[in-house]
Amino acid sequence: MGEVFAQSRRFFNLPAEEKIKLLRNKKNRGYTPVLDEYLDPVNQIDGDYKEGYYIGVEVPEDDPDAQKPFYGTNIWPSEDSLPGWRETMEKYHHEALEVGRAISRLIARALDLNYDFFDQPEMLMKPIATLRLLHYEARMSESHKGIFGAGAHSDFGLITLLATDDVLGLQICEDRDADPQIWKYVPPVKGAFIVNLGDMLECWSNGIFRSTLHRVLINTQERYSIAFFIEPSHDCIVECLPTCQSEKNPPKYPPIKCQDYMLQRYKDTHADLHSYK
Repeated sequence: MGEVFAQSRRFFNLPAEEKIKLLRNKKNRGYTPVLDEYLDPVNQIDGDYKEGYYIGVEVPEDDPDAQKPFYGTNIWPSEDSLPGWRETMEKYHHEALEVGRAISRLIARALDLNYDFFDQPEMLMKPIATLRLLHYEARMSESHKGIFGAGAHSDFGLITLLATDDVLGLQICEDRDADPQIWKYVPPVKGAFIVNLGDMLECWSNGIFRSTLHRVLINTQERYSIAFFIEPSHDCIVECLPTCQSEKNPPKYPPIKCQDYMLQRYKDTHADLHSYK
């Protein structure tokens, strides 16, 4: 984790013209500049004051799966400019996915399922798993003016493993339906993961587990974080689990196909994926 933070800083400290050469492509791999993302367009006057870098499951171009959205080859900085960068990120991606699978087994037990329920091929054996490095500018957030490090949103998939530096900034809203909403800071804990629950887990569990509404406010200090998003396979149909419904508690959410839901959410919050090279 420490090496990923160190390598992340090295990348984001590169000149802008070098980072732009690695701009995000249509497979959602690579660099995203400041203001690229509008996570809360209703309340934001600008995009998020953060830059990022996406790294996904490495799929060779000659593999049929490479034709799917979010699958393909990654974009890497040159070894000359950032020695060991690719190796560090690939190792972290592999290890974080194993942590996510372990947590999914705890979730399965909590929902009265077989512990390996989420290990099925259509779920986490061939997941859409994305590592995203994030760097927030040292610009004061002003929520009353619609200026955020990251606008309020919930994550799309099963869970997100979030590692942060020691700069306070992440806020969660425990009751997103409250009026007014109450926001609380999440204190950083070195070496620990913050586990955000995603929209698909809320659908699967029929609201037993609710996806975490969160945002980032910056207070004149730059901030780094490492997000690892875990979603099931492209064709997975996410629908209310039998153990989470009854005659008195019918399914609250319609079934969704993972790939379709992911594409729609990305189009809602990012610049058009297909405008990139």
